[in-house]
Amino acid sequence: MDHPPAIVRLTGVDKDYLLGKVVVPALRGIDLAIQPGEFTVIAGPSGSGKTTALNLIGCVDVATRGIVTVDGHDTAKLSERDLTKLRLERLGFIFQSFNLVGVLDAFQNVEFPLLLQRKLTKAERRERVMDLLQEVGIDQYAKHRPNELSGGQRQRVAIARALVTRPQIVLADEPTANLDSETGNAIVDLMEKLNDEGTTFLFSTHDPRVVDRAGRVVRLMDGRIVEDVTRRAVGASRIAQSA
Repeated sequence: MDHPPAIVRLTGVDKDYLLGKVVVPALRGIDLAIQPGEFTVIAGPSGSGKTTALNLIGCVDVATRGIVTVDGHDTAKLSERDLTKLRLERLGFIFQSFNLVGVLDAFQNVEFPLLLQRKLTKAERRERVMDLLQEVGIDQYAKHRPNELSGGQRQRVAIARALVTRPQIVLADEPTANLDSETGNAIVDLMEKLNDEGTTFLFSTHDPRVVDRAGRVVRLMDGRIVEDVTRRAVGASRIAQSA
């Protein structure tokens, strides 16, 4: 059976950072292809390059060498406008630091990407935002600003914001790091449900709860891939349904 083209591909990717006059390699010669519908974890210790890889795929950083392709586009060749469009229309990014807008309440933070897309009516936006806030268990805090929320509550707002546009690809940097086990499991349940509907998920995590439920685990060490294990076929049920 022919696979569809990779939705994300890293080819010979290096990423170096300058610390003063010292070059610090964060990624070294990474080759990675992610198929549509994968539920993949990038695992590894702190400093292994997990967050750097997500930032390159999420178009918030650029590779020093090599090619990063997202949804068929070589990201290095896109204009700033096209990069913004790709991020807005194809990607959902759950940042470790949340990146919420402090002057907006939880509802407004989640609604913000929909306002930028300009595709839904006010009523449609409200319904979608409130449905997601309810799914992540934070609808009762819709009118609270980030500084009125705990770390776990802000994490859930950030997750809802990443999912609200129904992106093709969700990049999640330690998405369960600030959550108790019950909430963390509920969030992974929601992501698995969206994955079953066709969304591609790529996580960086230390969390064994997430690693244990991944369809594929890619382990990094010192900026290199040291293991790549597929545990179940990509979207097997969807492929069977469409056959």
